[in-house]
Formats: sequence, structure tokens, C-alpha cells
Amino acid sequence: MKKNSLFAKITTFMKKDIHPKYNPKAKVTCACGAVFEVGSTVDEIKVEICSHCHPLYTGNKKFVDTAGRLDRFQARLDRTKQMKDEMEKKKAEKKVRQEGKDQAKNSEKETPTSKAVEAPTKSVGEDQ
Repeated sequence: MKKNSLFAKITTFMKKDIHPKYNPKAKVTCACGAVFEVGSTVDEIKVEICSHCHPLYTGNKKFVDTAGRLDRFQARLDRTKQMKDEMEKKKAEKKVRQEGKDQAKNSEKETPTSKAVEAPTKSVGEDQ
């Protein structure tokens, strides 16, 4: 290590025996296979995604799915669509039933109903 390096300056100001050992060349291994070095208190770090394979940095459209989140989301969307379709079907059936009831009411109004024949009433002062 160089005497003028930043690491040397920082380590001279730190208190003794209270900090973990700092490794300036810790090895980071990504699931994509990329390996690089960083400074850390841990000697070896394993990560699922890094700047070499992250969609934001690469520009590739890739779904980063952990624990099946995309599958659960897709299933929820499918259920919602299915429920909407069922509701529309029920509304259409209800509308057809209502139209049938309305037609039945209209046909009852159009058919003549038999009126009861009224019995003649006697006038006051009339004799038979």
C-alpha cells in the first residue's frame, strides 16, 4: 500500500480494534458470470444481478423475476379479466330477461280484458 493513498489516510484515523477488517479487493461474483472487485469487509460476495446484466444498464428488455412475482401478477390479471367477462355476461342475461318481462307486460296491456256486466240499478220511485 502506498503511504499517500486514501485508504492509508482513512485507516490512520480509525480507532484500533473496533472496526472489522477491510478488504480493498473483495471479489464479487454475479449469477450471470461477471466477476469484479470492490472494497468490502467481506472477502467474497455473490449477487443475483449486476451492472453487466441489469436491464437498466444493458438496454435489453429482460424480466428479473424473483419468487414468481410476475406469475402471480399475471394470474391476478387473468382472474380480473375473467370476472369482468362474467359480469358482462350476467348483465346481458339480465337485460334479456328484463326485455322479456317488458314484452310480456306490453302484450297483457294490448289484449282486451273481459269486463264484468253491470246489473241495472233501480231508480228511486220506479216500480216494477
